Amino acid sequence: MPRFFKNPVRADIGALPAIAASLLLLSGCVSSGPSRQSVLNSTSTGVVNGIRVLDVNDAPSRELRSRPVPGFAETLAGPPQVGTIVNSGDVLEITIWEAPPAALFGVSALSTSQETSRSTSLPDFIVGPSGRISVPFAGLVTVAGKTPPQIERDITERLRGKAHLPQVMVRLTRNATATVTVVGEVVNSTRMPLTPKGERLLDAVAAAGGTRQPITKITVQVGRGGQVYSMPLTAVVSDVRQNIALRTDDVVTLLYQPYSFTVLGATGRNDEVNFEATGLTLAQAMGRVGGLQDGRADAKGVFVFRWEDPAVLAGGAGSAIIRADGRVPVIYQANMKDPATYFAMQGFAMKNGDILYVSNSPVADFQRFIGVITSAALPIVQTENSISN
Repeated sequence: MPRFFKNPVRADIGALPAIAASLLLLSGCVSSGPSRQSVLNSTSTGVVNGIRVLDVNDAPSRELRSRPVPGFAETLAGPPQVGTIVNSGDVLEITIWEAPPAALFGVSALSTSQETSRSTSLPDFIVGPSGRISVPFAGLVTVAGKTPPQIERDITERLRGKAHLPQVMVRLTRNATATVTVVGEVVNSTRMPLTPKGERLLDAVAAAGGTRQPITKITVQVGRGGQVYSMPLTAVVSDVRQNIALRTDDVVTLLYQPYSFTVLGATGRNDEVNFEATGLTLAQAMGRVGGLQDGRADAKGVFVFRWEDPAVLAGGAGSAIIRADGRVPVIYQANMKDPATYFAMQGFAMKNGDILYVSNSPVADFQRFIGVITSAALPIVQTENSISN
């Protein structure tokens, strides 16, 4: 008998314990994530309770895709501010006229026939923390929270009976409080003062010098009253209703590709993928990550994991887990062996924070298992044969 086949039975039996030990150590390497069936069975096995699983072709998914996303026009719209409100820190210029014969302000004692009305410009008034200014012969006048015409009427009433037919003009020379802050992907961050004209969102973008990136990749965010609202800048440019009037203390932030999703599993790329404000469909997302990995991916096991607002789901939260912010976990499945799925994927929008997962196919797992056995058993058998020889 050739030396290669010497004691073949003893070599195989002796190698079994070592092979078994190696398989136990390497069994965790066979699969890089949950299989399609384990995901679909998660709600029935109790492994993950309260998770809703929906197919991208199901009616609830189609209803979700058809819901319009509220824009600025639906959440922040309102008429422009009428007039400018004066507040602490602003600077006012006050001019007073008297009809002849003047009694108080700046008219020289000329003959009656030559007396004419003259104006008196008072030094600039800085509105202090009290919100009041001291006007000669009118006393302390509250100006904070009022418009210039309201302040004019107030001072005129206080001077009536002291000055001869007084007329008052109040002008806001430095607006330090009625401003909008513009930051982010703009040429120059700025604080834009608001005027009675009623500046709008795109006015703020223009005042900051425009964007530093293409507008198709920019999200515009408006912070107002402790809430933050976002829209693609292209939607604001193309729809005049979304070009809303701004309010005092609004914060306008321009963000470049602010959204991202994470891709895991049997795809050509495992990574965090940024996408632009104009949105990204599931079909486009699959293209950006290189599609399914040939020979490894389960085409029936494409999943999107998302925390969803129960208000947009048919039936609401139901028995699903509810997170602290009120959202519920939802898994969307796409069977890419079904031709209809490809049409549904073109309308299924990815959201910020989504996880796209592609499971391994059972055949790929079996092939990897065989590969582990081969890689573990062959060196051991060869070693046993060498010792026996």
